[in-house]
Amino acid sequence: MTEGDRGQALLERVTIGLPTEGSPLTHVARLPDRPERPTDWPDWAPSELLDAFRDSGVQRPWSHQRAAADAAWAGDHVVVATGTASGKSLAYQLPVLAGLLRDPKSTALYLAPTKALCSDQLRTVRALGIDGIAATRYDGDTSQVERDWARSHARWLFSNPDMLHRGVLPQHERWARLFRRLSHVVVDECHAYRGVFGSHVSLLLRRLRRVARHYGADPVFLLASATVAEPDVFASRLTGTPCVAVTEDGSPRGGRTVALWEPPLLPEITGENGAPIRRSAGAETASLLADLVLQGARTLAFVRSRRGAETTALTARRLVADADPGMVDRIAAYRAGYLAEDRRALEQALSTGELLGVATTNALELGIDISGLDAVVIAGYPGTLASFWQQAGRAGRRGDGALVVFVARDDPMDTYLVHHPDALLSRPVEAAVLDPGNPYVAAPQLACAAAELPLTEASLTELAGADGPSIVEGLVADGLLRRRKAGWYWTDRRRPHHDVDIRGAGGEQVAVVEGDTARLLGTVDPVAACHTVHPGAVYLHQGESFVVDELHLDDGIALVHAEAPDWTTSARETVDISVVRELSRRAYAGGVTVCLGEVDVTSQVVGYLRRLPSGQVVDQVALELPEHRLRTRAVWYSMREELLHGRAPGGAGLSPARAPGALHAAEHAAIGLLPLFATCDRWDIGGVSTAFHEHTGEATVFVHDGHAGGAGFADRGFAALVPWLSATREAISACECPAGCPSCVQSPKCGNGNEPLDKAGSVLVLDAVLSVISSADDLG
Repeated sequence: MTEGDRGQALLERVTIGLPTEGSPLTHVARLPDRPERPTDWPDWAPSELLDAFRDSGVQRPWSHQRAAADAAWAGDHVVVATGTASGKSLAYQLPVLAGLLRDPKSTALYLAPTKALCSDQLRTVRALGIDGIAATRYDGDTSQVERDWARSHARWLFSNPDMLHRGVLPQHERWARLFRRLSHVVVDECHAYRGVFGSHVSLLLRRLRRVARHYGADPVFLLASATVAEPDVFASRLTGTPCVAVTEDGSPRGGRTVALWEPPLLPEITGENGAPIRRSAGAETASLLADLVLQGARTLAFVRSRRGAETTALTARRLVADADPGMVDRIAAYRAGYLAEDRRALEQALSTGELLGVATTNALELGIDISGLDAVVIAGYPGTLASFWQQAGRAGRRGDGALVVFVARDDPMDTYLVHHPDALLSRPVEAAVLDPGNPYVAAPQLACAAAELPLTEASLTELAGADGPSIVEGLVADGLLRRRKAGWYWTDRRRPHHDVDIRGAGGEQVAVVEGDTARLLGTVDPVAACHTVHPGAVYLHQGESFVVDELHLDDGIALVHAEAPDWTTSARETVDISVVRELSRRAYAGGVTVCLGEVDVTSQVVGYLRRLPSGQVVDQVALELPEHRLRTRAVWYSMREELLHGRAPGGAGLSPARAPGALHAAEHAAIGLLPLFATCDRWDIGGVSTAFHEHTGEATVFVHDGHAGGAGFADRGFAALVPWLSATREAISACECPAGCPSCVQSPKCGNGNEPLDKAGSVLVLDAVLSVISSADDLG
């Protein structure tokens, strides 16, 4: 079997029996193999370290590993941005371990965005068997005894940004031994730090450097990333210090077969408002996962949601049971929110091969070392090209090849990509977006920094840039800081770290507890709690179904009972938006105005729908839950009345009765396509449309960031307005449905139950807007 045949053979097997006409396969691409480029070990590396690497099976480093290690050893901050399974770990292990062996008192810090990745990297370092390194884990699962030992003895501390923020920096005096001789800081999978989370981590790393300098250390930063645009620029912005980029990948890569897969329409079933329904991406993925496991293929299925991962694994197990009952226990789900002991058991089973198929959220995108799989199935676009290639990169064995299947969800973005393969397979990856100057991020981070060490004029600029002085004056006015001759001091006895959620969730996680047994099932993001664990909601955990009885937001607990109803639930909400101030404005003579600005978004979950598996709505149940207020950034366009209703050339010609549905449909599709131009997910953004808005006085469509202060996504939409709206218009018009469906204008998160929607009208709206803007651009 020649290289690459494995992937092609697997694809042929899972497509046996599919019709030639109307096949779900829309495109098949062959990604060629890549030969390795090995080089020699560096002269500066201790012989005992090189012997340990050789004993572990690494006879020679690849070119990018050597280049990154040399740069770090020379004292440069460095980011290595190469593909999945390219051995980025060795690139930072080599200089860090060499430094620890050279100076017996030196220390190092490793930071990962997930506990799984942190634990896996610690296992790898310990497996080298090097004496005196004292590599130790410090995360939320670490016992008090282990934490005390880490503070006193650890030389290489393996942790995450959350523990650095809440457990290390607030009590840096107790970690003085670590900080005094801190030589290296490793920031693994740094492309995960984008949006609000990335902005928090950016300031967190600046706080780390500040505290280290306080103890006399100036560590070298080593960052590892999947392929991102301008990695040196991104890494420099993330760390606050210039970084050198290593991007030429010298590792070998087996060939891969990439298949784009669009689930077929189900003619016997209709959804909301009679819209056609496709077979779900989850159902298709479960079927593919079962087929691949029965072929003996080690497979990961990436699913977008926690519930989806559970359902996909459960369905695949049922399908496998019909063919080979002995294989059922070799399929499982893995997701965030599991308890520590559950995660460890699953990770171990996956590593040993006891598990053959796993349905997972992106918890394993950045998780344990599970490269070299036979197949990866990606159920739905993961939000960015960087994430897509990170997930796809888990497949591929040297000298053999593998299969990657991208299964489109009923979603405008997914539909666009399976019919425009170049946009997925040939387009450069995006630049990661983060904004450490966001005042909603900078203000709490400055408060934390002041509680660690008094702020000075210099540290204000270092931490928060030019806006630092104005932000700190706001903290003084709120009574949180006090200005003295030497700088600004924290005035409260309590430290602010516990109240600052760096992941942008806005508070402590909500615990999901089984009422009868008091068993803790998992946790839910507090912002999402009203949508996912409201009273009456169906909640899935490891294949078990529960129904929520009570939600107590103040106490951070949702009580559930075991039940498997025939329906699913989806929340309905009301949303209102008001403009606080315009930041940028473009007015076009043809009657279109485009703005970027700050807005207030007020939303409230007011009820939920119960649906049968067919999509049919059983009933609607009212809820009384609190309002959620968000100040963020938005991009919006408005249309004069004559452009919206006029029938003259260029006008949309819509009657007043059709306008709300047309604008609403255009808004939904625009939200679905923005991730094509910004490193966001449609769940990171929201929108509002109206035939008349009090601020603009015109018909207006808003698309806003879903995080306080904004995360840069609306800014990207404003900058790329024409290509963004053009792709939106094409996605709608190319969809084969007659009047709107989830593949074009229906939204899974619409708080109005996807009413009203006017697919044809949305095309007329977008044509009119683009015509005016393009004409103005042509005229200069």
